[in-house]
Amino acid sequence: MPRSDQSQTAILGALSIAPMTGYALREAIRDTLGHFWSESFGQIYPALAELERNGLIERREVASGGAGKFGITAAGTARLRELLAEPPQASKPRNGLLLRLFFGAQLGPGACRELVLEAREQAEGALTQMADARRQLAGDSALAEAAPYIGLTIAAGEHSARATIAWADETLAELSRLEFSAARSASGLPLP
Repeated sequence: MPRSDQSQTAILGALSIAPMTGYALREAIRDTLGHFWSESFGQIYPALAELERNGLIERREVASGGAGKFGITAAGTARLRELLAEPPQASKPRNGLLLRLFFGAQLGPGACRELVLEAREQAEGALTQMADARRQLAGDSALAEAAPYIGLTIAAGEHSARATIAWADETLAELSRLEFSAARSASGLPLP
């Protein structure tokens, strides 16, 4: 599935839950799908224009004179189902932390420790966000039909965050051993 189709899947999927403005759509994707999917404004607005040209979404007027909301059409729902039935596109990983740790001999164990501590802290923050998302989901009756499926993605985020925390703890212990060995070696003391 090409990147543009994946963007369309995210946008049509979000609009299948509720009509929203382009800005609200970006916020919803960031806040709701953010632990596993991201779209920039630069991707969302051209995709919205294309989806509208193709009759997959339509603008709906807002009584207050604010920005019009986009809503999914019947054709958009059919296209969303087609896109969801396609196999997901495998993405090549790009993990800046692991890249830095791979070349960690250039940084040293202390700098690597700081990087890992930051990753652990971010994972703890993600767990807090997942707990908030679960509470919001449980309290939103408009999402009753979608809630079990949304819950599956929240669970994936929780598992990923817990795995990162466990990995970080193991990595911090190994970095402590490396620091100890480096200190003993620099002092001329024999290694145990």
